[in-house]
Amino acid sequence: MSEGNDSAGEAADEAAVEDSQNDHVDSLARNMVRLFDQGAKVFSTLAERSNSNGQGPYSMTSEVGEAAKTLGEVARVWVSDPGKLAAAQGELFQSYADLWGRSFRRFLGEEVEPVAEPEPGDNRFKDADWNDSQYFDFVKQAYLITSRWAEDVTKSTEGVDERTRKKAVFYLDQMLAALSPSNFALTNPEVVRATIASNAENLVQGMAHLAKDLEQSKDLLRVSQTDLSAFEVGKDLAITPGKVVFQNDVIQLIQYAPSTGEVYERPLIIAPPWINKFYILDLVPQKSLVKWAVDQGFTVFMISWVNPDGNLAQKTFEDYMQEGVLAAVDAANRQCGTTQVNALGYCVGGTLLACTLAYLAAKGDDRIASASFLTAQVDFSEAGDLLIFIDDTQLNSLEEMMAEQGYLDGSRMAHVFNMLRPRDLIWPYVINNYLLGKKPFPFDLLYWNADSTRLPALNHAFYLREFYHLNRLSKGEMVLGGETLDLSRINMPIYELFTQEDHIAPALSVFRGSKLFGGPVRHVMAGSGHIAGVVNPPAKKKYQFWTGAPAATFEEWTAAATETAGSWWPDWAKWLDKQSGEKVPPRDPSAGPLKAIEDAPGSYVKGGS
Repeated sequence: MSEGNDSAGEAADEAAVEDSQNDHVDSLARNMVRLFDQGAKVFSTLAERSNSNGQGPYSMTSEVGEAAKTLGEVARVWVSDPGKLAAAQGELFQSYADLWGRSFRRFLGEEVEPVAEPEPGDNRFKDADWNDSQYFDFVKQAYLITSRWAEDVTKSTEGVDERTRKKAVFYLDQMLAALSPSNFALTNPEVVRATIASNAENLVQGMAHLAKDLEQSKDLLRVSQTDLSAFEVGKDLAITPGKVVFQNDVIQLIQYAPSTGEVYERPLIIAPPWINKFYILDLVPQKSLVKWAVDQGFTVFMISWVNPDGNLAQKTFEDYMQEGVLAAVDAANRQCGTTQVNALGYCVGGTLLACTLAYLAAKGDDRIASASFLTAQVDFSEAGDLLIFIDDTQLNSLEEMMAEQGYLDGSRMAHVFNMLRPRDLIWPYVINNYLLGKKPFPFDLLYWNADSTRLPALNHAFYLREFYHLNRLSKGEMVLGGETLDLSRINMPIYELFTQEDHIAPALSVFRGSKLFGGPVRHVMAGSGHIAGVVNPPAKKKYQFWTGAPAATFEEWTAAATETAGSWWPDWAKWLDKQSGEKVPPRDPSAGPLKAIEDAPGSYVKGGS
């Protein structure tokens, strides 16, 4: 009887296992059908957009064409010297042979040292299986060997000009970042495990995420970097209390409510970049430079740039100076009953502020008493990889496109900035969203990054051509408002912040530009990059900053600079204290001569992209 029961039980178990296997097979089959069905629709949409919109500047089609042309020039140099090419190839094949030999020895159970290891901080290969699995370890090392060899060959290419070499290295880095084995379902161990565990449900969800991103994108695919439904400007972000006290076609001016019993007499005006929205400096309260400055007793005014449409196509860089910075200065002085303000400019807002200061110096106007510059360039000779996108051909193409619609869509500039750091700003989100099928994680900074703005045609064309391409401000050749701008005539106290890992305004570039000013400059270098190095509240106790005495070169300054742990904000507040006068009663934004128009953050910042 017991033998019969055992046999029946075993048969039932086998049947259950078989049913489970059949369920897995059925589930996998259904998911593969869904995947192919969604994939066909997605790729049809991609092909349609490529045909209709793919020829514009900074599009995938135009950049692929430019990359092929540039790398082709490098390849022709190597092909013309067969001996040198054979020697380079020999080095690569020897590395492959070493990898194959060591992999075979590892297969036999021997402990071996890797031929190639990822650089510290390379998060693409942080999963344990990249080391523990011989298959994934082999794929990883083969990729690292090949990519490093290609970089070395490209950087050592002779017979091409320096600009072509830099462009080739940039486009090669884009290509190598895209070809990383971490970006493909069959060669990423985490994706393989997720696909097996979910019967490919992750890939189905990923294709749905791709379809949604395509639907929400315009002519260029915007890979979602965060959950856009998790935040709302004015509710979760940009919530420091204040009032809009002035506005015109170009700006709204926000005056923030005081939070201290006394405030400094001289107000502070902040000119943020108009390439993005101002609330990078007023994220959640714990990260808000605006709130922190208000809590130190400063009367803070923020310029909130309009998100322009075609109606503002004719607004020039000079208009942004006159109707932006100078209009804000006049309004703040009137509101506070003062004759001078302190000013702070961030990124391109700092570039505009520097031009404004040179313009005022030429006219003998001292309405601005001191200036703080955050990662702002005035000399663009060392402006980094962004220079790759700036030549006569690309500028002409861009200007023609902007002339048609009156502005540059924010998605194109966002695409350019993402291309500067594809390993951080593109491919991790491709893997998370499309291969693992996960939703993006809510992150305030990435929400701001996705909240792009349009750029008026004449203003942006002037900025790219006159600054990046011709570098006229640093040469003393730029004319605004009928005045030739001479940075050496700016003799007020200046606080100059640059960041160690900045890929948009490189530290060397900012430092070089600061040497053009005529007044005393306090140089400060923050750890991290263009955003995280600036938005670094003291309570976080992250990163560090360096200060030092004036030096002739950036290398000399960094060699002698003193490192301090934590945020640079207290150092800046201590410096700004000396520029801000006596303490006076706090100023209610609703009680000044200028009538409050609406609550902060105002309506301009909520204008869609």
